[in-house]
Amino acid sequence: MQFSDLIRSGKAVLAPMAGVSDLPFRELCSRFGAALVITEMVSSKALQFQDKKSHELMQLSAQESPAAIQIFGDDPAIMAAAAQKAMAYRPAAIDINMGCPAPKITNSGAGSALLKRPQLCGEIVRAVKEAVDVPVMVKIRAGWDNDSINAVPVALICQQAGADAITVHGRTRQDQYHAPANWDLIREVKQAVEIPVIGNGDIFCAQDAMRMLEQTNCDLVMVGRGALGNPWIFAQINAYLTESCCILPPPGLSERLAVMLRHMQGLCDHKGEYRAMREARKHVAWYLKGMRNAARFRERAASLEQFSDLLSLAQDLLCENPPCSEQAPIPFAEQYPGGTRA
Repeated sequence: MQFSDLIRSGKAVLAPMAGVSDLPFRELCSRFGAALVITEMVSSKALQFQDKKSHELMQLSAQESPAAIQIFGDDPAIMAAAAQKAMAYRPAAIDINMGCPAPKITNSGAGSALLKRPQLCGEIVRAVKEAVDVPVMVKIRAGWDNDSINAVPVALICQQAGADAITVHGRTRQDQYHAPANWDLIREVKQAVEIPVIGNGDIFCAQDAMRMLEQTNCDLVMVGRGALGNPWIFAQINAYLTESCCILPPPGLSERLAVMLRHMQGLCDHKGEYRAMREARKHVAWYLKGMRNAARFRERAASLEQFSDLLSLAQDLLCENPPCSEQAPIPFAEQYPGGTRA
């Protein structure tokens, strides 16, 4: 299978974000039109020991197709074995993380630390490619630091080793997520390789996606932080790119709260209410961004313990921000009977 065969429609991919891109969020983004979703990164070494959390991270559903599983590590043989184990979950592709800047990842030689060892990058890609029969993707950064920007040579090495597509985050590991993404570097990678290139960095609206596509000539864009509390960004990007720059307005308050509740309900169903509602606290804070009295409601969100707490918060929010006359309020009791999930 070719990578291009996976992308049936759309131009925006959901980024693999640790602690965010779990199954409920991926399903939600897929419903809004994400062309591809990618799991949170999975440790190749942890998979050797039948790590329960790693297997949870790899669970996929039919509602999020196509989906790729991302793995990380620095040993080609172990990465190949991890990719084979991941195939039990039937991913559409395997994504190799060579861009994570987190110290706990880079200190082990994985993530963006691999950019300091370009030949090892190629060895890992080759080993994984030989181990699976689905497309193999690679996610890199501009380089380790601003004195060693090497995205182009690393991309060429990965292509030669068999990579089917490459994602370029236009920042170095040193930049973390602070400096503006270097889209010119993404263009340089696209000009250098023959495989599809996915541009990543600073996509927060449909216009950003259009500008990146035009400036870099990349094949797809990847949305990370721009999707937090904003999964409808994929529908907005698709509409803008395919309907003569049509700008879809953000959803009204009622619809926005309904999406938030649907998302958190999915978390409860997938992880159980106790764990889900603690993870929901950050998501709810993102959904509240820009709303009237958001700071006060974020304080309430920080102590959510039950789904019923969230229903109460949403109802109070709606009372303080009455919807327009053409918008119907959310029928909370009917839509979410009981308000809790075991």
